[in-house]
Amino acid sequence: MSLTADVKAELVAIRDPRPTVRVAELTALLRFAGGLHSIAGRVAVEAEVDTPDLARRTARDIAEIYGVRPELARIQGSGSREGEYFAVRVVDGGETLARQTGLLDIRRRPVRGLPNKLTTGSRDDLAAVWRGAFLASGSLSEPGRSASLEVACPTGEAGMALVGAAHRIGVAAKAREVRGVPRVVIREAEAIRGMLLAIGATQTAAEWDQLRQRREVRAGVNRLVNFDDANLRRSAQAAVAACARVERALEILGEEVPAHLKQAGELRLAHRDASLDELGHHAEPPLTKDAVAGRIRRLLAMADKRAEQDGVPGTEAAVPAGS
Repeated sequence: MSLTADVKAELVAIRDPRPTVRVAELTALLRFAGGLHSIAGRVAVEAEVDTPDLARRTARDIAEIYGVRPELARIQGSGSREGEYFAVRVVDGGETLARQTGLLDIRRRPVRGLPNKLTTGSRDDLAAVWRGAFLASGSLSEPGRSASLEVACPTGEAGMALVGAAHRIGVAAKAREVRGVPRVVIREAEAIRGMLLAIGATQTAAEWDQLRQRREVRAGVNRLVNFDDANLRRSAQAAVAACARVERALEILGEEVPAHLKQAGELRLAHRDASLDELGHHAEPPLTKDAVAGRIRRLLAMADKRAEQDGVPGTEAAVPAGS
């Protein structure tokens, strides 16, 4: 199952007995899963959901809270919505239900956002609003750079109401539009985890957090490996460049190179991958790494000065391109 399906399966099983919480969740679900329609001149309330369990649970809540028995229908998706969907529809008594839930105002106008009584409710009511909205049109992606918890919204006003509810819960959310569809998005990892806990998806929150931690550890290991690889490449390139310059220096100076500088240069060429400290141990008598570095530096400087006097390429000219 996808993470989205995991969350919805967990949320469908939640049965909070408090009336205001049940009303908040059901109203948000109806608003974000479809809302109001006109059928044969009558106001109908309809919600399209993606699982039969959620359809049956929604129908049961409508019947228990408002005393209305909805119709259930199977719908084949089309266009951007592929697959099978399930409609929960109330035609007889639809207008009354719309008024009771606050989807219609006192002038029989559809509410563009969410009813005020929902957005000004308690923290538990606000969490129930988010639970209903997520059940209707939410999605959760895996942890990573593009991790997000999103809810597709029927209108921009509904999206802004959902953002406000999130902020009152203590979770940062943003409204945005993607391909013409208003959405509310939560991207920060701790905020995603916080919202999952708030709406009651505790098990999925724990699994998501474990997956996030594993990915962060793996990413950290990869960064270290890449860092070490980069260091090795740089060290190899530096060694190639150093040996090329030393070879050129010995060529320029010929027999005139001082014995102690020649010894340091030949050590560099004989042990191309060794560190300066290791080169010092190979010397007879042993030298410190500073002594080796100093002798090689003086060898190169002497050769470059002679090359300038003779008008020939210096030691830098021997370094391969890219080193």
